[in-house]
Amino acid sequence: MDEEYDVIILGTGLTECMLSGILAVEGKRVLHMDRNDFYGGECASLNLTQLYERFRPGTAPPAELGRDRDYNIDLIPKFLMEGEGLVKVLIYTDVIRYLEFNAISTSMVLCQGSIYKVPSTAPEALTSSLVGLLQKPKARKFFNFLKTWNDADVTTHEGLDLDRNSMADVYAHFGLNDDTQEFIGHAMALHLDDKYKQRPARLTCDRVIMYANSAARAMAGERSSPYIYPLYGLGDLPQAFARLSAVYAGTFMLNTPVDEIVYNEGVFAGVRSGDQVARAKIVIGDPSYFRADVRKTGRVIRAICLLRGPIPNAKADSAQIILPQRQTGREHDIYLTCLSDAQKICPAGCW
Repeated sequence: MDEEYDVIILGTGLTECMLSGILAVEGKRVLHMDRNDFYGGECASLNLTQLYERFRPGTAPPAELGRDRDYNIDLIPKFLMEGEGLVKVLIYTDVIRYLEFNAISTSMVLCQGSIYKVPSTAPEALTSSLVGLLQKPKARKFFNFLKTWNDADVTTHEGLDLDRNSMADVYAHFGLNDDTQEFIGHAMALHLDDKYKQRPARLTCDRVIMYANSAARAMAGERSSPYIYPLYGLGDLPQAFARLSAVYAGTFMLNTPVDEIVYNEGVFAGVRSGDQVARAKIVIGDPSYFRADVRKTGRVIRAICLLRGPIPNAKADSAQIILPQRQTGREHDIYLTCLSDAQKICPAGCW
């Protein structure tokens, strides 16, 4: 460890491992450290013992829950869309060769006290009960607008500028009501609150187009949702980039305490662990390694439930259920993620 490196990276979360892999491929000498004895940081996939150590220290998991090795429980589960940027990065860097994916069975959303399947295609959206009868022609015009939009052809713009007009302007242009707006903004574009309506429309329109394209790929593969998930949990993603870094001579040190970020006249000089100092002019890390230099901006509430059956009415080996903030009287949306042994994250008979 007591050497000179081009870059020192602290923490093995997804962002840190992606950077480690990319920098190593570019020929940088990378030292990658983590205080934990597992990869993934805050997006790790934990076995049963690790899960209890984190949330119920000193308590052993009940024997009836089975073996440690059958569990890969995600701290922050997140479904991927087939057309999203991260998937493109996995393909571009060839990291995808280290991974296997499983299709998520269904996506659902709460509306007016009932749970509905989120449509996978624009035609399906136009027949869904989520879009009211009088709204269907207006929604059709909106989806056709997105389908035919061409930046270089003003005749496709209908007088709108996606970089200047807000999403609220676009909704008003097509006469879309609150329920239809909620379906588009929360179930398709996956915004966590309604602040997006006052931002430039391009962000939301691009997200809806990505959802539609991902859904089209899923339909072509005879899958019922646009979402995919890595087998053995989301923690496999940072591990895959870590493998890429190691192939290009990146050095990894897990279970290594970081006692001090070393500065030289206000400039990064390295990292100290015990009586050893690794030197580098660039130090990258997740915020927990720089506590004196960061500030908390919010909190996330999360609960992990081990179930003996699937979520009622979902009746699927995997599902995403979105509870929009307007439906629950909350400031932000709630996401329910259901996974099972189909994704290799728990034993058979457990969800």
